[in-house]
Amino acid sequence: MNRRSPNLAIFWISLLGLYLELLLIRWIGTEIRIFAYLQNTVLVVCFLGLGIGLFTSRRTISAQRGLFALVVLAALLAFPPSRDLLGMTSGYLAVLGEMNIWDTGSVDSGFATASSLIVGLCVTFGLMILVLEPFIPVGRLLGRLLDEHPRPISAYSINVAGSLAGIWLFAGLSRLSQPPVTWFVVLVLLVLPYLIARNRRDWLALLLLGSITPLVFLSEMSSSAIETVWSPYQKLELLAMKETESADFPVPRYMVRVNNVGYQGVLDFGPEAPAAVKQPESGSFASFSIYDVPPLLQPQPNQVLVVGAGTGDDVTAMLRHGAGHVTAVDIDPEILSMGREYHPNRPYDSDRVDAVNTDARSFFARTQEKYDLISFGYLDSHTTTSLTNARLDSYVYTEESFNRVKGLLKDGGVLTVTFVPIRPFISDRIAVQLRDVFGEEPLAFNVVQHAEGVYGIVFVAGDLATVRTRLATSPELARLRGLQKDFPTEFTYTTPPATDDWPYLYLDHPRIPLLFVLLAGLLGLLVFYAERTLDLPPTMNPVRWDRNAWHFFFLGAAFLLLEVQNISKASVVLGNTWFVNAVIITGVLAMVLIANAIVIRWPRIPVAPVFGVLIATVLGLYFVDLARFAFMDPVPKAVLVGGLTTLPMVFSGIVFARAFAVATHKDHALGANLLGALLGAILQSLSFLIGIKALLLVVAAFYVAAMLTRPGADRLGATDIEAART
Repeated sequence: MNRRSPNLAIFWISLLGLYLELLLIRWIGTEIRIFAYLQNTVLVVCFLGLGIGLFTSRRTISAQRGLFALVVLAALLAFPPSRDLLGMTSGYLAVLGEMNIWDTGSVDSGFATASSLIVGLCVTFGLMILVLEPFIPVGRLLGRLLDEHPRPISAYSINVAGSLAGIWLFAGLSRLSQPPVTWFVVLVLLVLPYLIARNRRDWLALLLLGSITPLVFLSEMSSSAIETVWSPYQKLELLAMKETESADFPVPRYMVRVNNVGYQGVLDFGPEAPAAVKQPESGSFASFSIYDVPPLLQPQPNQVLVVGAGTGDDVTAMLRHGAGHVTAVDIDPEILSMGREYHPNRPYDSDRVDAVNTDARSFFARTQEKYDLISFGYLDSHTTTSLTNARLDSYVYTEESFNRVKGLLKDGGVLTVTFVPIRPFISDRIAVQLRDVFGEEPLAFNVVQHAEGVYGIVFVAGDLATVRTRLATSPELARLRGLQKDFPTEFTYTTPPATDDWPYLYLDHPRIPLLFVLLAGLLGLLVFYAERTLDLPPTMNPVRWDRNAWHFFFLGAAFLLLEVQNISKASVVLGNTWFVNAVIITGVLAMVLIANAIVIRWPRIPVAPVFGVLIATVLGLYFVDLARFAFMDPVPKAVLVGGLTTLPMVFSGIVFARAFAVATHKDHALGANLLGALLGAILQSLSFLIGIKALLLVVAAFYVAAMLTRPGADRLGATDIEAART
């Protein structure tokens, strides 16, 4: 990483920065559960650290300070007392009732709520500081390298290429289900060349670097799980349960924990469970569970679709009730693998079962089959993507999704949706959507009878006339009739539905949650902390910015919000898998590289018309319904959707490259751009209030502001043109 190879140094530091960013987003979001739903918080802190580093690139680069913060973070998660305190943060921040997460407890007074919230915010602020510190030296080194490079556009292209490499390096490790120990070993290998190249023996920095991985390893060793797997989406732990016998309930042999909380039991349905071929006689099952409800309502179906199949409990119930063929869909490849290996009834070994690893919404779009029974298992997700506020399951529970599912049912087909609504409005929302789509209020069974806590509401839609007749006459459904009598369900049908444009199943109505406002306030405190401890230069104060700085700031805000749009729209059409998200982000950055190549080839391309096309393209996307392309074949669909969503990035990239080529201080220009991206990341919370599509109007407004503050990039001098060509 020396000055004799600036291109390699820029590529390396860009790769390191993106890799570290993704690592911390994933690691913190897993070990402190609420940040699995607030990944945006970690993202904006990373942006702030990089922005501070770029604005202070001429200050001393202290590797020790950044490494010390990582060591402290690893130590806090390595030792049980501090790890337990951090884990409790989820409950503290969830007392507002705005983030629906499992096992958070409750408080019964305003004082207790305020106290819990204050403690949670204080712990969160400490975490923000630890995340901020490592990115400051990364930003400083990147700023120096860019500012000193003789060919600015080429340098920026190398920066983008390094970022791409960082994205795919971490995505590859995630796809291979590598644990955090491996992530940090790779991080050590990335940082070590810099420490060696400094031409002095910084023993303290080397000691700090060497201590991170053992601490991470120590935190992983504390688990009592039989198996711990880090899938591309979440941390999965398989725990053995005590041997119990029950005549009334299936017996759980294992428990799957997701992100450190119990999520799914692996049940033993008894000797009759494995792949029963014939419909059993009434009462032949010694046990009854919530998983038995769907197949009892649609006896002996020929074609069954289970989404959210998990380890296989739903599939086992279908098999033992005589299903002809079961298609089992789950987004997480590792949870399917656990089911294959550990489920005592071996449902995935049956030749009547096809297991499909994909996003449920994507499967709905491309399947040509029709089904007698479609069953939504426990699909509620424990994580979001790193750039959006939508959870992995958000687009599965929208009205558009249920409309597509309705079209997949055969005549006489039945849809069941099993859900554990932590808040009453969630069950009311599902009931509203099923009523609106199927034209009839759904049936609902509140299944509470299970010794091991497997419970929830089973919603039923489709051919309800046949279901009601069977419910009234079949001896097998006596338990369900009892549940209807003893635990009736009532819905107000007043909750607004979730849609592809507003996919927030877990939010009661369109509004910005107070927790997001409080976290934005913490970000302001973090800036105050940085001012006090880092002696920030006046150039970082927006009040003192010139037109150039504001130009890059507005471009950054627009770019981030546009990227959020790309991921959200692709999730609807292509699926919400890790691979789709990685490909879309890659497509965005590839468009930036294309834009850079255009500017190098035609350095005098006029900026004003490009701005006009850019704003027109953004506004045009507002009126394009990408869902109409959902039924295309996968490859042309991916090309078309990817091309449409990333097209504005070419024009945005041209504008940025023209301005960057003539910027006096490249470090400050990129720093302002990152701070703009930080604002864009915060403003995506507006989607809670106005919907996702309306963010395009905000994007267009930012591009108008950038156009009005453009630094006169049309007036490139001969030297600048020659440098760009070179």
